[in-house]
Formats: sequence, structure tokens, C-alpha cells
Amino acid sequence: IRITLKNGVLDPHGKAIQNALSGLGFKGDEEVRQGKYIEVDLTSTDEGAARAEVERMCRDLLANLVIEGYAYELSAG
Repeated sequence: IRITLKNGVLDPHGKAIQNALSGLGFKGDEEVRQGKYIEVDLTSTDEGAARAEVERMCRDLLANLVIEGYAYELSAG
């Protein structure tokens, strides 16, 4: 699960990383945005049920939907 701030939301951590990279000699006008990566092992073998479970996790706890968006991918392990 990848959680990132929505466009237009200020990202002070991303700005601090961008400034630090510039201080280390990495030049460019690229914007740096910070996010979260969460890996969850599910027991469900039904793809639809797994998707519904991940959606609920994101909506109910993992992402602040006012300022964040999320994306995820499922893979059989």
C-alpha cells in the first residue's frame, strides 16, 4: 500500500529532503514528496475479498483521506 499526500497539500518533510539533496550536490528543480509504504500479508485467497479488505484498511485507518490518497497492488505469495 502506497500512501501519498494529495496534490496541493504542503509536504514539509518532502521539502526538507529536497533541501538536503540539494545540499549534497544533487541539483534540479524536481519536487520531492514523501509518502508511506505498508506491506500487509493477507490470509484471504479470494481476490475480491482481499481488495475489499485492503480498501477498508486504507479508508478506516491507514490513510487520512482528507489530505492523502492511496494505491495498492495484490500479489500471490
